Amino acid sequence: MIEFLTSTKRLTLVLSVFALNFAQAQTELNVVKTGNFGEKPIPVFMEGLTGEAASVLNFDLTVQGFSFSSSPDGAQYVIKGSSAGSVTGSLTDNVARKVLFSRAYNGASERRQAHAFADDIVHEIRNLKPIGATKIAFKSQSPSGNGEIYVADFDGYGAQAVTSDRAIVAKPAWMPHSMALFYTSYARGNPDIFYHNLSTGQRRVIASYSGLNTSAAVSPDGSRVAMILSKAGSPNVWVCNTDGGDLRRVTKGAEDSSPCWSPDGQWICFAAKMNARRVLAKVPAGGGEVQRLPTSGVANPTEPDWSPDGKWIAFTRQARDFDICVMSADGSISPVVLVSGQDPSWSPNSRTLVYNHGPAGRQTLAVLDVFTQQTRDCRRAPGSDSEPAWQR
Repeated sequence: MIEFLTSTKRLTLVLSVFALNFAQAQTELNVVKTGNFGEKPIPVFMEGLTGEAASVLNFDLTVQGFSFSSSPDGAQYVIKGSSAGSVTGSLTDNVARKVLFSRAYNGASERRQAHAFADDIVHEIRNLKPIGATKIAFKSQSPSGNGEIYVADFDGYGAQAVTSDRAIVAKPAWMPHSMALFYTSYARGNPDIFYHNLSTGQRRVIASYSGLNTSAAVSPDGSRVAMILSKAGSPNVWVCNTDGGDLRRVTKGAEDSSPCWSPDGQWICFAAKMNARRVLAKVPAGGGEVQRLPTSGVANPTEPDWSPDGKWIAFTRQARDFDICVMSADGSISPVVLVSGQDPSWSPNSRTLVYNHGPAGRQTLAVLDVFTQQTRDCRRAPGSDSEPAWQR
């Protein structure tokens, strides 16, 4: 067995010591595994796949911590396959000279088959939850309009409009394990929060109080919604059932925004203003003492999102420009600035983020591998794309 090391260490393996009895055993490989920020991507070599299938694999693997070698000699793993008619593929450990799996994919489009192949590769090597079939929701705004809510594959392909309100829309959020969204729309003249079942088309208002109703965030068990309401004066965090009932005020600060839930549903993280400065804080989901989160060295944090594994909080730093930052949820690792952008949202694998970047009016969605800091732009919808939310 080969023991993989963290990104801060490298183990050079000379294959001959394994007595594998083949003539080319003198090739040296750098074996890499996960660590914290600045991790080296795992090198792979791909052959046989072309066109759309190859493009999908390149995108999916790059944003989950892999890089592509120009030859098998420099690769830790070798991917072989074909996309003639349907996708077939195999994965070989180039160090142990062992085929890890060989499979055929069918019954869907070539893109879907290639996403499934990439999911199998990532699961085999990194043991991550699959993301190939997941969706993102986002706002797309044309230069002449107010924008609509869209849903697409996580790489931006297959985008479809969910709303046709011809009104200001904002802040889509997924109902966990469901094809349903919450979002804010001015369709009735006021910023109201809607629930929208994408399978049936059913839509209903769950918050239409006087003033601001926005930034819905659904609890991990799908039973409660945190949101920002200004019905009592200042914008604060409120929580209700997913049908809008049992509404309770959770915070009473001067200017709260962007709530998100801890994976266990016990805490709500949000942006707050304390002593005239923007900070991140958390509060028990049922109400109680607000606790400030340490964001040393990073001013004006906002738009937090808690990773599904509970380890990380991603957020936006508002400085001269906007930056994506990540810190440990327990405060043991200080915030690290990763890339320029805003509105980060975690994927189910707790490794990859979707966010938006670019000048106002021409925003583009992108997907980021947090630990190698590799990023790829998503396929664009018709307008300026922003405020993404990853289905999980």
